[in-house]
Amino acid sequence: MGPWLSPEDLDLVRRKVPMLYIDALPARIGERGEVEAVGLLLRATAEGRISRAMVSGRVLYHETIREALERHLEKDLGPMALPQLPSSLVPYSVGEYFPTPGSPFHDPRQHAVSLAYVVPVAGDCQPSNDTLELTWLTPAEAVTPEILGDLGDGHAILLKQALAHLGKVF
Repeated sequence: MGPWLSPEDLDLVRRKVPMLYIDALPARIGERGEVEAVGLLLRATAEGRISRAMVSGRVLYHETIREALERHLEKDLGPMALPQLPSSLVPYSVGEYFPTPGSPFHDPRQHAVSLAYVVPVAGDCQPSNDTLELTWLTPAEAVTPEILGDLGDGHAILLKQALAHLGKVF
């Protein structure tokens, strides 16, 4: 599946129409079904700042949510991550991103709606593309002020919502 819009056309559409995205929180699940660790990406932003993020990306034209999740998880975690996609594609949360400064979910490029999922990962993760590393953190470590402060664009909110959804309230 190639790009369906040129960069110029994509910029135009982003200024006119909300875009659909997925956000995914990789998770290591123990034998008893408990979340032992969650994975956060370490990335360099376009401005040269280092920040943490969840797996995130746009849903392409004629692509299912499941296909988008698979594509972005493989792109960011590598082909041997072995994500276990949920049988139900009902998200644990919906992020509504606005270009308005000060919005809790902020994306200066566009208005976007993101469906958020927790995805168990069983394999070996080898981050690729623009990902510098994948850090596995216990749920308690993930909600420290330092980690939450490194997450931008509403991902801190989605991380806390994911952990609450999994019964991990801090």
